[in-house]
Order: sequence, then C-alpha cells, then structure tokens
Amino acid sequence: MDRKKGYVLLPQPIEEEARQMLENEGLEVVVAPDASPATVAPLMKDARAIVLRTGIFLSRDLLALSDDLWTISRTGGGVDNVDLKAATEKGVIVTSSLGVNASTVAEHTLSMILALLKHLFLMDREIRKGNFKIRFKNYPRDVLGKRLGIVGFGRIGQILAGYFHPLSQTRLLAYDPLLPEAVKAGFSDMVDFVSLDELLRTSDVVSVHVPLNEHTRNMIAWDQLRLMKPQAYIVNVSRGGVVNERDLVRALREGVISGAALDVFENEPVEAGNPLLEMDNVILTPHTAALTEECVVRMATEAVRRVIDLFNGYEPDKIANPEVLQLEKWRHLKKR
Repeated sequence: MDRKKGYVLLPQPIEEEARQMLENEGLEVVVAPDASPATVAPLMKDARAIVLRTGIFLSRDLLALSDDLWTISRTGGGVDNVDLKAATEKGVIVTSSLGVNASTVAEHTLSMILALLKHLFLMDREIRKGNFKIRFKNYPRDVLGKRLGIVGFGRIGQILAGYFHPLSQTRLLAYDPLLPEAVKAGFSDMVDFVSLDELLRTSDVVSVHVPLNEHTRNMIAWDQLRLMKPQAYIVNVSRGGVVNERDLVRALREGVISGAALDVFENEPVEAGNPLLEMDNVILTPHTAALTEECVVRMATEAVRRVIDLFNGYEPDKIANPEVLQLEKWRHLKKR
C-alpha cells in the first residue's frame, strides 16, 4: 500500500504541533477552507486519511466519494460524527482519542458541580446588578456530605470520583451496567454501584458520562428526571442527545430539579430561542469541556500519531470498528 498516494485531509485546522508531525513524515496535508459538507465533498476523493474534529458529520454520502480512504482519526473521544457502519463497510479504520481528554473533562465537570452548589452564577449576576444583599439569602450549599451520582463510570467518571470524594467525604453512586466487576471492585472504598433509578432518587448531583448511541439516546428523560430530588442538579458533558432537552427544560421550569450545567446540546451551536438560554438556574458552556490549551494539543497529536502508525504499517490503537482488521488489506499490520 503506497502511502505517498493521496493526502491527509483536515476538514478543520488542527494544532500546529500535530500538523508538523504529519509534514515531518513527508505526508501531504490538505486543509478544507471550511467544514461544510459541500466544501469537504470534492476533497474526499483522494483523501487517504482524515483527522476529524467535531465540525462535520462524515456521512455515508461523503464516505462514498472517497476512492481509497484508509482511516478516520478523531481528535475527540467519541465517534458519533462518523457513520461508523458505512466506514466499516468501506474497510476504513476509525479511531478516536478516547481517554486522552479524560482528566480535562473531569476538571470541567467538577468546576460545574461546584459552581452549581455554590451558586456562583447567581452571585456573580446579582452583585453586578448592585444586589449585595444576595449574601443573606444563603443559597450556596456545602459540598461536604453531598452524594454525587455518576452515570457512566469510564475513565472520566473514575477521575471525577477521585476528585469529588475527598470534598464530599461520603460514598458516591455510579451506574454502569457494562463495567467489569473487577473494575468496580477497585472503587469499593468510595463508590456504590446501583441501578439508574436508585442513583437518580438518591443523588444530590447527577453527572452524565456516556457515549451517544441507540441505547443512550434520551437515557435521561421526563420519567427519569421526575425521580430526582427537588434540590438536586444534573450535569451533562457527554452528548446532548443523552438528556432529553425538552424534558429537562420542563423539569427546570416546574421545579422538579433545582438546576443544571450543560456543556453539550441536542443542536450545536445552540439555536436562538432555545429556552435554556433564558433560564437563571442553568450554567451553559459551548462544548468546551476538553478544549483547554493543553488538551487540544494532546488530542490532535494523538490523532495524528495513529495516522502515522497506520501509514508505517502498524495497527493504530483505540479502534472503534476492530472488525475491519479482518479484511485482507489490513492483515499486514504489525502490533507495537
């Protein structure tokens, strides 16, 4: 397989450190003028690899335009902006930077939880309006003794548990039916693994950390939100479709829960007129939990490293569709 044919396509620019890695390998790099499907489509034909951020969905139609695409390497941890089935049918190896951003996302989540409990958003807004007497309303709450419920106890959830437990000094709750028992046992000193319903009923803060797929879409909807305490908060830094946005707005308006912090939304960018934009008990950030100065470089360089590994005849890590490795075209790949 000739690595010199074709090029590495960037639908969006990546950090210079990562781009330089590709050029140092002698690989041609083509950057799309913008990430719209119409602009990217004519560039697909000769793309040998794609380093993909979140600005475009690689649909079946786009993938069909490629003549000999080897790999799609996501800078982020999810692959929900790739038609994974179509990519697999074409024999394209799809990888992600799963886990590379885990500590950064956990930090963002912890910041949101603390901001909710301490009502920092309310305090900041009121003092700017001259309402210094807000200090006497006693809105902030102690972190000590609060039970955090973590939905999805992968790497991010595990790191978050390690951050939050020393502050709360009480046992945490987690729901993850796919987590091996051996992993659960490693957290037996701080975490109780329970059903989703029990977690929702018992937690003071619920934090969501699951991928978006057919099993998790609308995982938290009206029936689930109604189980939560009226004083409880929900935090979502995973994907917008996991928490039903319409039902969340209703729960916030009707006082079913106290508030929410969201880094992800069903439609991004958030559309004008979205009720969440006008709600005082919600903290919103623009899908930025992993986008620190350090982490974006780390994610991009990891994505590029996997492309380089493949071009040099090595099996890349963190493959989302490992079944493609059974194809004859990939049987030559060496393990590191």
